[in-house]
Amino acid sequence: LNLLGAKAAIYQADVADNQQVKQMFDWAKREFGAVDILVNNAGIQTESASHTLDIDSFKQVIETNLYGAYFCSAQAIQGFLEREYAGVIINVSSVHEVIPRPKYVSYAVSKGGMDSLTETLALEYAKQRIRVNAIGPGATQTPINDWSEHTDEMQELAKHIPMGRVGLPEEMAAAVAFLVSDEATYITGQTLFIDGGLTLYPSFQTPWTS
Repeated sequence: LNLLGAKAAIYQADVADNQQVKQMFDWAKREFGAVDILVNNAGIQTESASHTLDIDSFKQVIETNLYGAYFCSAQAIQGFLEREYAGVIINVSSVHEVIPRPKYVSYAVSKGGMDSLTETLALEYAKQRIRVNAIGPGATQTPINDWSEHTDEMQELAKHIPMGRVGLPEEMAAAVAFLVSDEATYITGQTLFIDGGLTLYPSFQTPWTS
């Protein structure tokens, strides 16, 4: 990005730690002057049968995925209000805010909570022209998914997706770019699913009779 003429910088912080989040936003203000757009993209997951899931693992996922999004959103909104700025927040949720995911209960719970977080903040701050939306990626070829580096597993997964393939990070980024743009100034409180039709009850794609 710097080579392209934009200013880019990296700051490492644990978004599950509210104090570290505050320090990160203070740094961003010093580095860039202000925060105009926030994308809550931190996310982890743990696989385990729900009844045997270690409570610390459960908490780690919830605190990273949901608490982190809230802590960052609170800091961003505070800055927006101080400047009377029509800021934008994008939460990176998942199709699993609406599709149950066995053996990933903490992840599904965190994304269900993110849906409510998105809608609540959008409604609360709409009069201040602060927009809050989310994207809901389906199966996407990223390092968080073990199958992303195994062609056979990816092809098997693709059979369950109406469009017949998994998504690409660039497709998720394009949706975020739209939602933060001036083309989306009347959109708030929504989750845009980018999933190749995964939330459309894929088994109904085959005709059946009742």
